[in-house]
Order: sequence, then C-alpha cells, then structure tokens
Amino acid sequence: MEFDKIKEGIKGERRIIVDETTSAAKSIPGAEVFSTPALVELMELSCYHSVQDKLPEGYTTLGTFINLKHIKATPIGDEVKAICELVSVDGKKLEFSVEAFDSEGKIGEARHGRYIINGKKFFASVVRK
Repeated sequence: MEFDKIKEGIKGERRIIVDETTSAAKSIPGAEVFSTPALVELMELSCYHSVQDKLPEGYTTLGTFINLKHIKATPIGDEVKAICELVSVDGKKLEFSVEAFDSEGKIGEARHGRYIINGKKFFASVVRK
C-alpha cells in the first residue's frame, strides 16, 4: 500500500498547560515542574497528529524510539508547545525532529521514530499474545 501523502517536511504542533497531572511531583515530592515523561508524550503526540489524517483509513503510527534532551525546567501553570517536522520517510519508517518551548524559550529537543501500521491487524495480534 502506498502512503503517498506522507512526505518529508510535514509539520505539527501540540500544546499543554503544565499542571499537577503532568508534573514530576507525581513521582518526586516537591518537584513542581513539567516532567520528562509528560514532555515525551507531548512530543510523541505532535508527531502522531501531524501525519494521522494523511494515512489511509485503519492505519496509524506507533512510536519506535525517542532520543530526547530535556534542557530546562518548566513550572506548573506555564504552557509548553512541541513543534515537529517529518525529516525522513523510509517506507513505513518515519523520523521526526521535535523541539519544545515554554514561555521562556526552548526546553527540549528530540529525534523521534514512528512506524506505520494497520491498526486493526496489529492490535488484534497483540491481544492474542
């Protein structure tokens, strides 16, 4: 199956307001800052949503790797945005460059891989395990 709408240069963006549910304080008492796991999720979602509407019905992408640098802390109440760009397409393998910013500037950067799958077939096979 061809994925001809998936091309290098596709961009995406997701935003979130840091709150208690996305803070490191869930695991580390007193750490009232945006957590690294929440940053990973936001970056992944920016990539996922940037290509999802360009895939044939029934197809989706799953993350395969992330190489992340969390550069700076962001306090609760601040907004974080993740901006991604699809930089490589190799068949079903996609690679993105992602940066994250808060109101003070850049807080993170990553390379993120995703793989195109037939969602119904894939998830049915996982349930059988």
